[in-house]
Amino acid sequence: MKMEAISSPRIKPAAVAGMFYPAEARQLQADLDRYLAAAPVLDCQPRALILPHAGYVYSAPVAASGYRQLQNLTAKIRRVILLGPAHRVGFRGIAAHSAEAFRTPLGDVPLDRPLIDQLLQLPFVHGLDAAFAQEHCLEVQLPFLQRLLPPFQLTPLLVGQADYLQVTELLEPLADDPECLILISSDLSHYHSYAEAQRLDQQASEAILQLQPEALAQDQACGRIPVAGLLVLARRRGWRPLLLDLRNSGDTAGPRDQVVGYGAYAFV
Repeated sequence: MKMEAISSPRIKPAAVAGMFYPAEARQLQADLDRYLAAAPVLDCQPRALILPHAGYVYSAPVAASGYRQLQNLTAKIRRVILLGPAHRVGFRGIAAHSAEAFRTPLGDVPLDRPLIDQLLQLPFVHGLDAAFAQEHCLEVQLPFLQRLLPPFQLTPLLVGQADYLQVTELLEPLADDPECLILISSDLSHYHSYAEAQRLDQQASEAILQLQPEALAQDQACGRIPVAGLLVLARRRGWRPLLLDLRNSGDTAGPRDQVVGYGAYAFV
């Protein structure tokens, strides 16, 4: 069922502030600045990024290596289309939210209602606020974007049971917009030993760097579908992928018996 455009502003509250990242704005800003300052800067201007979405203590050092590359683009980016996998609610297709803004401890991020309403005309895009209620994979990206960018409009989308070519179809009209950043939120392998995770994550990384979505296995990335959709788009547009960081929770803050893999990639 299609979602009707709403007439009065609504704000989606933060769901994982205080769990995945600090709930206090000053501490959150300090942590973001520390992660960003530690990340290297390359001479690149990304059109798209793939970044992880775990709790900051685990994945933020890796995510920061991608966000750091936006430093020369901050004045240009006015829109962010953000896609990630639905972890808590099962559904078919791709879900959009009816809110006017998403809230974090750093303030409210306005949603790009005209673009969202346009995307809702696609047969596989549907309104499903419930899918976003406790979802973390999109929310954890927002404070980084708020800290780096001037005011921007957000198009947040959760991907359920979908074909990755549907993601490509959705992204294709936005690929030539220099003011739009495409951001895919995805971790890599989950809950393997340190050595096994390294092996699986290296395989996933090779598939991403070679723009081969068919080589990316289901257990190698929770966001495999949106990642694969971006890889098809990058192949069509001649975008070149760059590996910025590849680590796991055993390298950042966790034990090494059951780790989660994190990769950061820029497409230029």
